[in-house]
Order: sequence, then structure tokens, then C-alpha cells
Amino acid sequence: MILSFICGHLSQFNSCLLLKKERISLSPDPVACGDVHKPSTRQYNSLKWWKTSFLDFPPGSRYDYMKTHPSEKMHLAVVACGERLEETVTMLRSAIIFSIKPLQFHIFAEDQLHKSFKDILDDFPYEGKVNYTLYPITFPTESAAEWKKLFKPCASQRLFLPLILKNVDSLLYVDTDILFLRPVDDIWSFLRKFNSTQIAAMAPEHEEPRIGWYNRFARHPFYGVTGINSGVMLMNMTRIRRKYFKNDMTTVRLQWGEMLMPLLKKYKLNITWGDQDLLNIMFFHNPESLYVFPCQWNYRPDHCIYGSNCKEAEEEGIFILHGNRGVYHDDKQPTFRAVYEAIKNYSFGDDLVHSLLQPLELELQKTMHTYCGRVYKVFIKQLTKSIRDLYDRRSKGR
Repeated sequence: MILSFICGHLSQFNSCLLLKKERISLSPDPVACGDVHKPSTRQYNSLKWWKTSFLDFPPGSRYDYMKTHPSEKMHLAVVACGERLEETVTMLRSAIIFSIKPLQFHIFAEDQLHKSFKDILDDFPYEGKVNYTLYPITFPTESAAEWKKLFKPCASQRLFLPLILKNVDSLLYVDTDILFLRPVDDIWSFLRKFNSTQIAAMAPEHEEPRIGWYNRFARHPFYGVTGINSGVMLMNMTRIRRKYFKNDMTTVRLQWGEMLMPLLKKYKLNITWGDQDLLNIMFFHNPESLYVFPCQWNYRPDHCIYGSNCKEAEEEGIFILHGNRGVYHDDKQPTFRAVYEAIKNYSFGDDLVHSLLQPLELELQKTMHTYCGRVYKVFIKQLTKSIRDLYDRRSKGR
């Protein structure tokens, strides 16, 4: 077996506020632990807007499946709405296959998706290295409709993660259309590379300015030469919560929660890509706070549909695949779809070479009539190494 998991029986809990922390211990007979942490008055006063907007959370269901591990957990968050269940589960599978340290998934999803997530994830085999928590989609009460319709349904939920997940120090947020082709541990290690001013890490939106969107069409400030893409966003959330940000709305520096709504009100008529645009504006004014990682950590169709323009991927392969524009589900970019289908259809426990890698390479060879297909080897270069490294670790008993 590639992974063997312990399945827990799960219980549904209703919570009045996400500010409460309710835990359920995974055991043959689950026991609810009434462990409630309320934020102090000082914490609320430091974010007055957050206080007035979020104290009136509507009651919602929350499922919490936790188990204590002696080693460090890597926290991964995703937001799923609409028809994104299968895509999200495939992303989670890709994270599980190669990762070394324990994973804690934070899954924000519409209420009608919770049972489906629970049924599928409970069926995953695992070695006690994967836990997950399901959360309702929650926005500030007075502006929930405005945030929810920004760009795509629920996408702007990511902006509130530092404020909702108050007890999480660091977090990797990814879009549902992400696939990990190497251990999550490796991107997690970028946290140790942050200097004293950096609070988050993202990849550039484009490598080639001639096809860049922000530098040609944006009607708002953006980071760097071509902007940043927020589909893969690594955060030191402790630093985010503590930082006072420069901005163009007031001469006074604002904390994260104080800044979100005023920023939306100022730029909502000038932004196209929703919350990603707001992040670009934030880091335009605070460039010292961003760590930029190479394009192979967020490889999108734009990196090959007009010809290969991610040199790092050409040299080392793709580390994280980002199938935006719905390319996993149509025939426009069959190279991306082939990788997605291979991971979606892989069964935990099967041989990774014969059941995943070899069939995938055969499918990729059929896509050589496309620009991305012409460089199909970048899609399996790192994947091949990840499989080899996994089997090496096993042979050494790690």
C-alpha cells in the first residue's frame, strides 16, 4: 500500500461562531472535547472592523477531525463552491501521495458539499498523517453578498483565512485546480527562507511581459512587472495578523482585517480578477512583504500555450500544476487534462510507476500537436523524481 489510513467515525457539530474552537478526537468511539478559545477584548479592539463585521456569524455546521501528532503539521487550505468537489478531492489526493510530514487540511465549502467531502475523505486510507476540518463559507455579515460574488463564487474567502484560523501560524492556500507533483514539504520549506519582513509567498502572474495581463490591461496598482498569481499562496499568518500595511486610502497604516473592506470599496469598479487583484494592490504598496517563488511552483497554461516561457520548469520540471481556465475539464489543453485524469484515477496502494507514471506518459505523447504537448516532458520530469524519492524513502524505512 502506498498509504494506509485510519478511518474515524465522524460526528456533526453545530457552532454558533467560527471564533469558537470545537474539537472532535478521532477514535473508534469519538468523544467531543469542549475546548473553546475566545479572543480577548484587546484582540477585538485591534481590529474594530473585523469585530463589527464578524461577531454576527450565522449559525453553521462545522466538522472537525483532529488527531495529535508529535511532528510538525503542514496546514493546507482550499475553498470549494459549486461543482468543485471532484477537483478539490483530486488536489487533496495529489498532496497526500508524496508528502512526508503530517497534513492538516482546512476545507472551506458550501454546506451542501460537506457530507460529500466527509464521505469521500473518510474513505481515504492513511497512516495517521492526514487530518481535515470542514468549515462553512463565511463572510462579514453586512457585506457577505458583495464578497461572495467577487470574481468567482467564494473565491475571496481566502482573504479572511488569517482572521478565521486564528490559531494557525502558517498556511498554504491553493485553488481547487492545483495538483502537487512533489511533496508539499518542499513548498512549505520556503517559510524558512522568508526574511524578517516577508509574510507571504506567491509566483508571478506571467514570465513574459508581452503576454502579461496586468502590465497591459490593469486599472489598478499591481506587484512588480507582471503582477502575482494567488492560486498558490504560502502565508506566515502570525506575521500577517501583526503587520500594519501601507496603503493608498489613508496615511495611517492598517492591519489586514481593517484594510479589506475599504480596499474593495475603493477598487471594486476597477478590478477584474477579484481577490487576486486586491492582493496585488496590497503588495504593490508593501513589496518588501512578499517572497516570490519561481514559475514551476505555479505552472499554468500561459506558461506553454504560446510557447514555453518557464525556464525553471524546462530545467527541473513542474512542481505544482495549476489548471486554471477549466483546462482539466475540456479538450483545449489535453496535456493538463491528462495529468489531472491520471491522478484522479490513481488508486492508493497501486504501483505508482505502472499505474500512474507510465500510462500518463503515453497519454501525454498523444498531445504533441499542441504547444504544451511539445514540452510534455516537463510535466513528468519532477513527477518521476518524486516517485523515485518516495520509493527510496520506503526502502530506507522512512
